[in-house]
Amino acid sequence: MAMNLRLTPEAASALQAEADRTGRSQQEIVREAVSRHLHLIADETRTSDREQARASQAVRPARVAYRKVMPRLRLPKGTTSLDLLDRDDRF
Repeated sequence: MAMNLRLTPEAASALQAEADRTGRSQQEIVREAVSRHLHLIADETRTSDREQARASQAVRPARVAYRKVMPRLRLPKGTTSLDLLDRDDRF
C-alpha cells in the first residue's frame, strides 16, 4: 500500500540522520517502526547498537554509576575560555 506521510521537521531530520547513520533507506526504517508498533515483528529480532558494542567488547560497562568530576586545569588569572578560542594560530 502506498501512502503519504507528513512528518514534523524534527522527525524528518531524525529519520534522515538515522538513514545516514545506518545506511538503510528511510522507507525501510519507517516500515520497521510501523511493524514494531503493530507488534508484527518482535523487538528481540534486532539488537541495539549498544548491545552489539558490549557483546563485541568494544565498550565495557561503567565501573561506577556516577563520579564527581573535578576540573584538572585552571586558567591563569585574567584569562577566560573565550580568550582561548580567539587565537591567531587557528584557521
